[in-house]
Amino acid sequence: MGLPKLVCVFLFAACCCCRRAAGVPGEEKQPVPTPDLVEAEVGSTALLKCGPSRASGNFSQVDWFLIHKERQILIFRVHQGKGQREPGEYEHRLSLQDSVATLALSHVTPHDERMFLCKSKRPRLQDHYVELQVFKAPEEPTIQANVVGIHVDRQELREVATCVGRNGYPIPQVLWYKNSLPLQEEENRVHIQSSQIVESSGLYTLKSVLSARLVKEDKDAQFYCELSYRLPSGNHMKESKEVTVPVFYPAEKVWVEVEPVGLLKEGDHVTIRCLTDGNPQPHFTINKKDPSTGEMEEESTDENGLLSLEPAEKHHSGLYQCQSLDLETTITLSSDPLELLVNYVSDVQVNPTAPEVQEGESLTLTCEAESNQDLEFEWLRDKTGQLLGKGPVLQLNNVRREAGGRYLCMASVPRVPGLNRTQLVSVGIFGSPWMALKERKVWVQENAVLNLSCEASGHPQPTISWNVNGSATEWNPDPQTVVSTLNVLVTPELLETGAECTASNSLGSNTTTIVLKLVTLTTLIPDSSQTTGLSTLTVSPHTRANSTSTEKKLPQPESKGVVIVAVIVCTLVLAVLGAALYFFYKKGKLPCGRSGKQEITLPPTRKSEFVVEVKSDKLPEEMALLQGSNGDKRAPGDQGEKYIDLRH
Repeated sequence: MGLPKLVCVFLFAACCCCRRAAGVPGEEKQPVPTPDLVEAEVGSTALLKCGPSRASGNFSQVDWFLIHKERQILIFRVHQGKGQREPGEYEHRLSLQDSVATLALSHVTPHDERMFLCKSKRPRLQDHYVELQVFKAPEEPTIQANVVGIHVDRQELREVATCVGRNGYPIPQVLWYKNSLPLQEEENRVHIQSSQIVESSGLYTLKSVLSARLVKEDKDAQFYCELSYRLPSGNHMKESKEVTVPVFYPAEKVWVEVEPVGLLKEGDHVTIRCLTDGNPQPHFTINKKDPSTGEMEEESTDENGLLSLEPAEKHHSGLYQCQSLDLETTITLSSDPLELLVNYVSDVQVNPTAPEVQEGESLTLTCEAESNQDLEFEWLRDKTGQLLGKGPVLQLNNVRREAGGRYLCMASVPRVPGLNRTQLVSVGIFGSPWMALKERKVWVQENAVLNLSCEASGHPQPTISWNVNGSATEWNPDPQTVVSTLNVLVTPELLETGAECTASNSLGSNTTTIVLKLVTLTTLIPDSSQTTGLSTLTVSPHTRANSTSTEKKLPQPESKGVVIVAVIVCTLVLAVLGAALYFFYKKGKLPCGRSGKQEITLPPTRKSEFVVEVKSDKLPEEMALLQGSNGDKRAPGDQGEKYIDLRH
């Protein structure tokens, strides 16, 4: 070869090398094609396809690579339709899906958000890239408000609340709201600072701090945060709970409040408190105007600045005023004076204080009381509660001895419910004692212990004595009445003589006789409705309604058993007698003619032994006050005990 030709070959080779070294544009590397995008949530399975979804064919030999730092790392092979895992981080999470062209990646984590490469050798296709995007919804956001509080006079921004959203991927977006309106960054007014932490799992924890300058109107504002995030299913959001922040601001006015609201009366539990429109509430003092000097004097309050009047009394009425001292601004404010009125009724007085009058004369009682409200007077009988009249004066005309006793005057204020006072007065009607019962029958058992009672009234107050020995006790229901109870043993002598109690005073005496009757067998009475029927009358001790008698040990359970046995025995005897008479009649030994009929009854003397005792259940004083319009009156000696004879 000639020299010129060698030189040409050398120059051509050198030129080619220079072009290759210079990177001629026409010979640059082919750009990476746009990858397919696959989305999956953390923990799910991602499906990676080797080629577009519309691609079809028999993929018999495929290699899968992980693109990491511009390196291709083989992670899976497909040969003759069978998969083969390559050692490494994906060795246990890769498998073939329905088609050999689809690779399944299980238990997706945030670390799997990478680029994957599929190379198909049979059939020979262009390299196919798959980009995997991973998503995870954050947990419910938590919010922590500033519990120390923010003062409106501070010029710098203060932390309002902190919002935290944990374990999300990718990083969620945070929005702040006040009263449901979104907050935006505003110079010297609102500032939002967010940061994130990458957990070892690859998930993100977001922390956002809201700082702001608040005003008085923000004292009840509701703050909350919202996390916005995306999942394969679309966009989502989660909200925190709402919180309020203590807002401090100086007071502009102060006032007084009283509880309970409405008309107050003596005995109520009254509380006086001071309030302002500032926050926090400042230190208070409560002052009351001294009526004698006209100056305001400080009252003693509790640790909360409350003045408690328990119970409220007349002297608590007056003018009250609150004063507040703001320690932050050292400003003192005073409220308008408040007049507190405690309604009252003074002690009630009845004149005369110890009234005495002769029977048949008249008596005037006068009731007096004072109040800051209009009063209403009522007169009541103490024992019965009977309304006798209204007004401060009670006139008693032609009084009987039964009118003696205690009277009640009530002074009340109708305008103030529950405000009233009462006073008792005892009226004495001069006269010898009168007995609650003139005579009484008591059914007893021999050798039983019995309580006999005796009641007497009179003025002067009488004393009671007994004609039998025993243990006696006395008590006084009212200043003119005495009740004596005697504990005795029932002996044959006592059954024969009975008992008497005698009431005596300086004007005379009176006696009650107590007849003791021994309980015997139940008396049998013929039943007029049946020829041979028998009825039973059970005798029991009689007690008067409203009486103070306390007789006990009346027919005992043992005696009732004896009575029942006696009744049964008598019934059997009569049955046998009837059978015998019927037998003789059938034998013809007993005449049955009209003239031969005989009446089988009790002896006439037995038919006349039953007397029913009826006693009045009216107290003596009631009988006097409630006499009928026909003018019937009971004689002083008549004790209200009557007997109805049923013999005829």
